[in-house]
Amino acid sequence: MKTEHLKCDVLCVGGGIGGLMAAIRAAELGAKVIVAEKGNVIHSGKGGGGCDHYLCYIPEVHGPDMNAYIDEMMQTQQYLNFQNLGMKRIRTHLERTFDIVRLWDSWGIPTKKNGKYHFAGHAFPGGFRCLLKYQGQRQKPVLTSEARKRKVKIINRVMVNDLIANGSVTGAIGIDTRTDRIITFETGSVILGTGGTTRLFPALTPGWFNNNATRLSLTGDGRLMAYRAGAELQDVEMRLLHAGPKYFARFGQATWVGVFRDPHDRPIGPFVTKPEGLYGDITPEVNKAIFLDYAKAARGPVYMDGRGISDKDYEDMMNWLPHEGLTPIMNHMKEEGIDYRKNPVEFTTYDHGCQGRIVANEKGETSLKGLYAVGEELAPGVSNASVFGWICGEQAVNYVKNADRSDTDDASEQVEEKAGLLRDLASRKQGADWKEVNVALQQIMLDHAGMLRNEPLLKAGSFHLARLRKKASQIMRAANQHEMIKCLEVLNLMEMGELVFTGALDRKETRGTHVRADYPLTNPRFNKKIHVIKKVDGKPITEWRDISK
Repeated sequence: MKTEHLKCDVLCVGGGIGGLMAAIRAAELGAKVIVAEKGNVIHSGKGGGGCDHYLCYIPEVHGPDMNAYIDEMMQTQQYLNFQNLGMKRIRTHLERTFDIVRLWDSWGIPTKKNGKYHFAGHAFPGGFRCLLKYQGQRQKPVLTSEARKRKVKIINRVMVNDLIANGSVTGAIGIDTRTDRIITFETGSVILGTGGTTRLFPALTPGWFNNNATRLSLTGDGRLMAYRAGAELQDVEMRLLHAGPKYFARFGQATWVGVFRDPHDRPIGPFVTKPEGLYGDITPEVNKAIFLDYAKAARGPVYMDGRGISDKDYEDMMNWLPHEGLTPIMNHMKEEGIDYRKNPVEFTTYDHGCQGRIVANEKGETSLKGLYAVGEELAPGVSNASVFGWICGEQAVNYVKNADRSDTDDASEQVEEKAGLLRDLASRKQGADWKEVNVALQQIMLDHAGMLRNEPLLKAGSFHLARLRKKASQIMRAANQHEMIKCLEVLNLMEMGELVFTGALDRKETRGTHVRADYPLTNPRFNKKIHVIKKVDGKPITEWRDISK
């Protein structure tokens, strides 16, 4: 097995929006920067398919009172993104959004419509419109170009799987996704931006991993390597739900202009009665599970109904859909002769992972020195990723300037342990492939930590998952390097599943997407707390902690 050793000041793990923005800023400040990306930075990450909305506070548009803007914002789905982060983090984010919007526009990511900033969708009628419409279809190629202009070294198709740390981060271990090669990185700081956690629960269509709104390759790698290195995670037991077209899982729920209606043409929410592009129908953002609720009560299906949409709103919607990564469904509807103005589209709820994140402050600093978190590892959304990517790039450079880098950890034993795992996976001629193990994991998670939870279910699921994890370590095999990476992802997912069971058992209440049938009440004593999980003496330990103000 070949090995390679690389040195840098700042290592960005993951080349999504957050990772690239961090790399750009750190390089501008004079740091030697490497971006290590499991796929290809041109189209990797949750934002790789594009986006058409950017959370942004502009005083000239929204008025000078940021608190009023925040109050309105926290009544929408942004609440799910920002809950348990603390007001200091929220204000730090919003104060920088307009700067990033203007920067992106200067780089060639258009943020204006007809020369003006245009806010639409994700809003209550008559309230603040918090999301700026922008043309994000080519945001990743643009950011990649900006990184390369600043001499950032981009290494595609390398999965960083472990951090090298002993009280502080000094490096990382990566595996080439195409050849038999291990890369060790020696660095002054690490910025983790590896995206969320998908493939933990089943996709919309059983057995079809890719029928998921997010990317197949986003498997919680960053938060797991942070956890193993000693960093803290929070709220890992909370499930992440979204909504969109049934059987064709995609983001972009609010890009569709219409009214959510039941089979009897009745609106399912109280907010709109006819298609209206400026605000949209915000009903699913009040309750992402509403489509499942209708199905359980035999009141569905529920449709996004565009009948009666104005020509202008229809034209705008068709313009924005490609920027949200919805070109495939547009092409499908065209090929099948489906006219959205005449044919309502059935919508449903997607379950695409856990909502947990790495514990970090308003500077992106984690509990492990030299380690920073961006993107989904910090909080969801393109706006969050871009702003905190920029902030973390600055903070990482400042850290490196003041850190003592003379004593580098010897990672030879850790590298050999990883190489031994890879040899075991590659040498087996018989056994289970990654898909078999992944499906078994999803079945356990769905059956024991799904929509309804209780102590017996969670304990049984934890028991079954421990058995699966032990068995997989003995029989899982990889026929090639691609399958090797998938096996490593599944190993991460199983570890994340165990943390979900640990957190769910300890959270003895019902809150949001975490529904405990044996603890149906929401405990108000936990309203301003985060649920922290960390590794102590090789075992996960939980604690409740006040939200940082």
